[in-house]
Amino acid sequence: MADFPSKVSTQTSTPVQGGAHSTLPGLGSLRPDLGFLRSLVGALMILEIVVGLLVWALIADTPYHYYSIYGWVMFVAVFLWLVTIIFFVLYVWQLHLRFPMVPWPLVLMIFNIAALILYITGFITCAVAVQKTSIVGSHTFDKRAAASFFACVVMIAYGVSAFFTFRAWKGIGSNAATSQMAGGYS
Repeated sequence: MADFPSKVSTQTSTPVQGGAHSTLPGLGSLRPDLGFLRSLVGALMILEIVVGLLVWALIADTPYHYYSIYGWVMFVAVFLWLVTIIFFVLYVWQLHLRFPMVPWPLVLMIFNIAALILYITGFITCAVAVQKTSIVGSHTFDKRAAASFFACVVMIAYGVSAFFTFRAWKGIGSNAATSQMAGGYS
């Protein structure tokens, strides 16, 4: 019994090897999830971010502030672009695993459905207003028409994302081991 304290280790975690440690506590284990980047949901998020940027940049490059109808399009495009970036960072850096009490597949599915509905309204609003607010053949008309096209592309991307996140939430098409390893997005 006398040698018992010498056999007890008080170390609660394994030491970081190779000198790859962070100065912030708890962030030393952050690594990008390349599996998510290769998944269909990850690729769709990248598409939504890039094309969503095009939507609001094209509208912002026109005198949209003269027409209140484009305020809604800008709100939808910028707001959903920022929230998609936040979800993308959460999933790429696996920060969602730090909050296991949140049902992330359900949250992502609800976000994608809400984004789809908002982009439907934004696309219809932008498409209807193009000819009424600009002269056909002008640079303003071309930019707003391109923004309408790209809003349709983002709308479709959010619809496809909603479908695949619904499948991931329900667990359709995967077994438990596959969904655990790939975060539900195999």
